[in-house]
Amino acid sequence: MYLLSQSINILSFVNIPLSILTGIICGALLGKGFAIFFKKNHMRDTVKILILLSIAFVLVTLEDILPIPFSGLIAIMFMGIFLQRNHSVASKRLSVKFNKLWVGAEVLLFVLVGACVNISYALKAGMMAILLIFGVLLFRMLGVFICLLKTSLAKSERLFCMIAYCPKATVQAAIGSVPLACGLGCGQIVLTVAVLSILITAPLGAFMIEHTYKKLLKKNKD
Repeated sequence: MYLLSQSINILSFVNIPLSILTGIICGALLGKGFAIFFKKNHMRDTVKILILLSIAFVLVTLEDILPIPFSGLIAIMFMGIFLQRNHSVASKRLSVKFNKLWVGAEVLLFVLVGACVNISYALKAGMMAILLIFGVLLFRMLGVFICLLKTSLAKSERLFCMIAYCPKATVQAAIGSVPLACGLGCGQIVLTVAVLSILITAPLGAFMIEHTYKKLLKKNKD
């Protein structure tokens, strides 16, 4: 309830690592459990998709019900990761199904997010919001560069990875409206900056990837 009162509870910062940990444990157990279950029980991929989607909705709901810190989104991510590790054959087939579902879901997601944006806030944010977005991109690229320091990738390949991480869209569209939905006073400006980041980085990143991959990457002769 501290969100609705627009105040910050210091305990929420302590709960963040706990929610991540419980989400990882829950997701890992579920992913491994489903891998075993799908191996022993033959069923259509459509049925598997419905089961996984149902569990995903339950996990997101539990995030607000459980008395302990818990991240439903982290649990869903690790459920998929451990399912892929323990039953790669099924995960590949299911990914094809999910890609087909995403065709319609992404239209619905971005249309609804766009409908929530107040254009006047975008105009008020102005240049400062754009500078913030590019500043975040620089830190994002720096983080990718640091992560790749000990890898066997060539310098040109590392540079391409940094460029490839510039586009931002799905996550911003999915969670950009959360502060607004929670009643925070900054909700509108957070959503506006999230949408601006999509409008700026998605086409810019796609353009840079398209015009740099031939120069920075070399085709494997194998």
